[in-house]
Amino acid sequence: MEAKIKNKDSILCDGDVDSKRIVLNIAEKTLQKLDAYERIKSITKYENNILTIGTEKWDLSKKNHVYLIGAGKACNHMARAIDEILGDRLTKGIAIVKIKEPNDRFQNTEVYVGGHPLPNEEGYKACKKIIKLIDEATDKDLFIVVISGGSSALMSCPIDGISLQDEINTTDVMLKSGANIYEINSIRRHISQLNGGMLAKRIREKGAQLIGFGISDAVGNPPTTDIGIPYAGYKGTPMGPDQTTLQMARDVIKHYAVEDRLPKNVVDYLMNCGEEGETPKAFPENTYFLLNTLPDSCIYAKKIAEEMGIPAIILSSFLEGESKDAGKIFASVAKEIQNYGNPVKAPCIVLSSGETVTTILDNKTVSGHGGPSQELATGFAIAAKGLSGCVMYSMDSEGTDGTTMVAGGITDSVTGCLAEEKGIDLYKALRQHSCFEALEPLKATVFTGNTGTNLCDLNIMYVPAKTDRKKEDRR
Repeated sequence: MEAKIKNKDSILCDGDVDSKRIVLNIAEKTLQKLDAYERIKSITKYENNILTIGTEKWDLSKKNHVYLIGAGKACNHMARAIDEILGDRLTKGIAIVKIKEPNDRFQNTEVYVGGHPLPNEEGYKACKKIIKLIDEATDKDLFIVVISGGSSALMSCPIDGISLQDEINTTDVMLKSGANIYEINSIRRHISQLNGGMLAKRIREKGAQLIGFGISDAVGNPPTTDIGIPYAGYKGTPMGPDQTTLQMARDVIKHYAVEDRLPKNVVDYLMNCGEEGETPKAFPENTYFLLNTLPDSCIYAKKIAEEMGIPAIILSSFLEGESKDAGKIFASVAKEIQNYGNPVKAPCIVLSSGETVTTILDNKTVSGHGGPSQELATGFAIAAKGLSGCVMYSMDSEGTDGTTMVAGGITDSVTGCLAEEKGIDLYKALRQHSCFEALEPLKATVFTGNTGTNLCDLNIMYVPAKTDRKKEDRR
């Protein structure tokens, strides 16, 4: 498997190089283990008309057509695995991805580049083709659906009476409101023809069968165990039952005071529609396989660090809140560890996963580009001066952070000083949400491209003992 982190040599040019190398090695090995292409291939095979997935089998000689539908930021790898496994037995596939990579080679699958974080016209076009495909299906057909995080924006197809531009504006307002992704989705799912289980509902109405592969990026889901055993509690995304409700969507609009900022017809619909506008809550007839959940990234990283001989702790897999503040909190944890040995003695790795946010109440304050992970790393850099050898790598695990094409930021105890030497104001970068422009000249951004997973944010902090900085790095 080729390396996930593409600009490692550039990152290791200056700063706390030995500490950075440790953090990047842990991140690289964690991303390799999370790759959904490999996860699907490990439990799926097709021989003599029999499709085997983990403990389950399907006789495809009894199916007229086998269709593949996919959406999400890890969809490239997921769809490619199914396309390769089924080969010519796959009638047709439609995959909506965020970024199309040169190695995205498919036999029978059409690939569309949707919009994320904001929907776009190409994703909408793909959704119309998906609806047509489903509407022509029969009870002799099988749909294999592969979904990862980001599908709410990429698989954008609003209900009649709400335009694509309305949905774009709704998404933009909510992403900057301070609401968490669960709250945002309660609104998006209830104005969609496909999200919130509406795709699965449409397939069920045709009598066709559905097999789903999912990656769950929801904060609060437990770690995966045996991924070859069907996951009975699967929820969310276009292919599973929706746990959000119309009332929740209404409450979110009120709690975040966005009624006057959202499109009027979106607010009017959500506030006035009846039970017919509710999303489906159960699909007992479907078979789902859950490839990874959000805590997995921390669990894998912890094991990898310990195999390298470095003690590691998981601080939290529930991390939410403002990104820049979280970065400062990590620096305070590092200070406690280096000075007093709490909650663990240095050297050590401190891990967290979750989904921190960047609140933008006025677009006029934005002067550049960035994302939550880069803001977290920038917040750390400001607070970490003097923390000898400490490094913070915050990444969006799917490979793009916010409005940028980098996965996140990596900063250390000298990043703040280097910024001052170059005339880069990190405080201003946070105020104006332009952390990419601040970190890029400092060689403090990390480029991966599509990683093959999507488990929100993974934060890896290395804290050496004060006397360990010049020791040979651990590999």
